[in-house]
Amino acid sequence: MTLSEHLLWWRGHYRDRPLDGRWLDIGEDSFQENEHRTHGRHRLPGPVPDWAEDLLRIARAAFIADKYVRRTEAGDGWMRHIHLSVPVTEDERWRSKVVRHELVGLLQILTGDLWNIEFRPLTGHQVSDAMVFPDAPRASEVALFSGGLDSVSWAAARSRASDSRPLLLVMFREIGLLRLQKRVYKAVEELSESRQVTLLQMSQTPRGDGSGRRLETSSRTRGLLYAAGAIRAAAAHGVTTVHIPENGQLALNPPLTPARSAACSTRSVHPRTLSHLNAVVDAVGARHGAVMMINPWAQLTKGEVCAMGRDAGLARSDLEATLSCGKPPTRRKGGPPIANCGVCFPCLVRRSGLLHANGADGTQYEADPWGDDLPFDRGTDWRARQRWLLGRYNLTDLVTDTPLPSATDTVAAFDMIRRGRGELARLLPSVGTLDAADVA
Repeated sequence: MTLSEHLLWWRGHYRDRPLDGRWLDIGEDSFQENEHRTHGRHRLPGPVPDWAEDLLRIARAAFIADKYVRRTEAGDGWMRHIHLSVPVTEDERWRSKVVRHELVGLLQILTGDLWNIEFRPLTGHQVSDAMVFPDAPRASEVALFSGGLDSVSWAAARSRASDSRPLLLVMFREIGLLRLQKRVYKAVEELSESRQVTLLQMSQTPRGDGSGRRLETSSRTRGLLYAAGAIRAAAAHGVTTVHIPENGQLALNPPLTPARSAACSTRSVHPRTLSHLNAVVDAVGARHGAVMMINPWAQLTKGEVCAMGRDAGLARSDLEATLSCGKPPTRRKGGPPIANCGVCFPCLVRRSGLLHANGADGTQYEADPWGDDLPFDRGTDWRARQRWLLGRYNLTDLVTDTPLPSATDTVAAFDMIRRGRGELARLLPSVGTLDAADVA
């Protein structure tokens, strides 16, 4: 099958236009928010290095390409061939074979598409001042903060660390759910006895492409965009590590069915994804003090993460107020203003995690997967989960879907998946299907 190539040109400045009509012209105005809210108008204690600005620009370009090139136009309804041209400050460094190999590998694992990326010199571009405040306290830790169980639990645990320097949480605003995100942030802030917990809010909402058609509904590059924003903030603070808290079950995200293999399931915090991203950052930013992305919950199940949040002092009501849904209201067609749908795969893992940690889950869900009135198409994840639990899962299954980096402790990862299967199975006795011991 020959894939038609989609060419997208990210403008470096207003006069930087594509060379011919084959290219789709994209840029900062492809986002709904202006640059004061998305790019530089944050209180940073130091300047952002060029390589970190470049990485965020590349991530934004990839995100827009991911939304503008619709999978319905692909021959198989999924795989696309995307060619990006992005301006960068040190184009020779970005053009190195190592960087291109790692970056293309990263995008292909995330999206399941074929990517070509070319870099050209960034000229005539004025980066917005970052509102540098040299006297502002520099954070000693930076973490992504989504408002979900995993990030809230990590933030709660670190807020109580005996460290005189602040914990910086980088949060991307979820349309319609900002109140929820701020509520759980407040719960974390109140746990801290002496350590300052600061919140850096970012927004990256794509604008329509002018066709009047709905943008691509999948968004596999969203995680890269968020990671690049956190890396940018960490670089300005002089922090060399960014934590992306995600329980090991969803980080590995083993496919429930063959149809969900590879990028058909989210891979934004998969160990191989982080390995590629860290290799890119190390290659372009090492001489300036690169930043490493680490998942601190990689070896823990959802239930174990929930228990960590509980033990850090979060009330059960705080844990239940978090967002875990893979299809929150703004992404659900006609969905009511309830944060968690209750039937998607992340919601099922959430249910099992809270049940494991607290013995009950009082979260308000839109629907129950075992409800008699649930439409057939909305029970897909529940049925797939039951079949997956009834089947055998071995070490070969773990490493064949998306290969793990060589440094990964595969035995520990497999044991974590086994424990997670036991947690998930505890949802099933309520409908008389399976005992947890059968899958552990």
